[in-house]
This record gives sequence, structure tokens and C-alpha cells, in this order.
Amino acid sequence: MRATGATLDVVMNLQFHYIEKLWQTFWYASMPSSDVSTSVGEEDMEAMIPRERLLCLCKFEPVRLWMRSCDHILYQALVEILIPEVLRPVPSTLTQAIRNFAKSLEGWLTNAMTSFPHEIIRTKVAVVSAFAQTLRRYTSLNHLAQAARAVLQNTSQINQMLSDLNRVDFANVQEQASWVCQCDESVVQRLEQDFKVTLQQQSSLDQWATWLDNVVTEVLKPHQGSPGFPKAARQFLLKWSFYSSMVIRDLTLRSAASFGSFHLIRLLYDEYMFYLVEHRVAQATGETPIAVMGEFSDLSSMMPSLLEKDPSFSDETSDMGSDADASRDPNEPAVKRERIELSNTLQEM
Repeated sequence: MRATGATLDVVMNLQFHYIEKLWQTFWYASMPSSDVSTSVGEEDMEAMIPRERLLCLCKFEPVRLWMRSCDHILYQALVEILIPEVLRPVPSTLTQAIRNFAKSLEGWLTNAMTSFPHEIIRTKVAVVSAFAQTLRRYTSLNHLAQAARAVLQNTSQINQMLSDLNRVDFANVQEQASWVCQCDESVVQRLEQDFKVTLQQQSSLDQWATWLDNVVTEVLKPHQGSPGFPKAARQFLLKWSFYSSMVIRDLTLRSAASFGSFHLIRLLYDEYMFYLVEHRVAQATGETPIAVMGEFSDLSSMMPSLLEKDPSFSDETSDMGSDADASRDPNEPAVKRERIELSNTLQEM
């Protein structure tokens, strides 16, 4: 707990370089320096777990799972401290400092834990990697938001965008996209009209954010409370991205004068949709957003160990064909089934 408090303190004070020293001290990779002693205090140094006992504890799977859960909570708190509102302007110097911090995290932790078992290193690095990726995405989203404000506040650009958008052949877009996405045509038409109205009203970025939030609420409402909510949320992101890419394609083929503005807005709205959906899934599953986005990292880190423990695993999965669902245990957790399906799909790509 004291180490966690020290971490919160140095991040709140934007003293990012102390994180490396805190990790080195905690994992005993090097002798404590005077800087770290000042940061964590003498009492913290005396209360540290003996190295042999720490190594022994890390061998137990329940301990590793508990550590991962604690890390998710800690890093989510750090994200909310550094970027409390992703659309609110952030000074460029702070943005760059956060990005440099994110770039260094995995290396710092790996170096601090060089003498520890691979299992615990994989567990810790997977979570810190998800944390670093979250910081990179949120700072990129914030940068896009500030660039988009200038576009949304420019009346002539908005008028040109509306004029170009009215020339888009949405009937053709729906015809092609419906075969892939199988979306309700009435819902697509309503979103198209709402988008045009919101654009015509020269809405601010905050108003657009509210509109996007309402879209997510409307689309995912039928799945609220069901085990299939995370899958439905992912499918929505894929469909949203497909439709928006079709519209951008049409604008490109027509050499629309406002193509650059639309491209910027599309990037921002896609990123913000991703942000909204990850938070909805986190809320629905009782996890932190970092835990939700780090799920695939956890799967990737698990795969090598599974293959090492059971050589027949790769043979069994490679033999899974279209009849795999019929032979699969019906009581198997839905999340586990989705992970196996995802793994098989990636191997076939």
C-alpha cells in the first residue's frame, strides 16, 4: 500500500522519472538511491518484504491474479489523474511528457524484474502495457479533439461539409454495408439524418460528444445486462467503422472540397466511440477500462505457457473446423469461447 501511495504521489506531481526508481527499489533490482529514499520514506524501506519471500509468493497463481487486479485499479486511477477528461484541452508539454512516460514504462518494469520468474513478469508487463497503450490512445484522442474544435467552429467549413455530405449516395452506402453489417435500415437512416441536423446546427465538440454518447446508449440498450454485451459492443464498433469508411470513400471519389475536414472528424469520432464503448463494457462487466482493453494482452501472454504445458493444444485447436461449436462443452464460459474463437481467427489470417 505504501508503494502504491508513493506511485500516486509522484504521478500527481508529474515526477515520472521516479517511477523507474520506485520499481527498482520494490523489486530489489538495484540498491535504493537517495532520491527513492526521499520519495518513499525510511519507514517504507524498513517494511519491504524480504526478497526470498516475495519470489516465493509470486509463484502462486492466486497471488499473480490478485496483483493483476490491483494493478488494473492502480493504473486506472493514474489515467484518471493524468487525463481526467479526454476532450478537455491539455497543454502540449504535458501531453508530450505523458507520451514519453508511456513509452518508457514497459522497459522500466522489465529491467526492474529481470531476476523474477517469467510468469510474474508476463503478468505485470501485460497490465503496464495496457496502461501505456491507454495513455497513448487518450493523448492522441485529446490531440484530435483540439484540432477538430477549429473545424467545428468554422462556419464556412461546416457549410461546405454539409453541402458535400448531401451529395453522398447514402442509398448505395446502405446497400453495400447492409450485406456486411446487417444493420436495421431505419436505424441507419435516422443516424444519417441526426448527423446532418447536428452538423447544420454548428454544434460544439461537447454537443457532438453528447450525440455520440446517445448513439452508443441507443444501440447497446437491447443488450444491457446480457452476457453478450461485450461482443455486441465490439460488433457495433466494427459496423460504425465500416459505415464511416464507406462515407469517406464516397467523399474521396467525388473529390469533396471538405474531405480533409471529414477525415479529421471521422478519426476523432471513431476514437471517441472506442473510448465510450470500452467504458460501457467496463461498467457492464464490473472491470476497469484498462482491464477490458488489456484482455487480449492477457490472452497473448497466456498462449505460450499453454502451448508449453500441453503440446497437444496446438493440434487440437488446429483441427477445430466448422463443427467445433457442436463438440464444445455447452457449459464453457462465454468469454472463454470467444477467446478461443478469436485466437483461431487470428491464426487463419
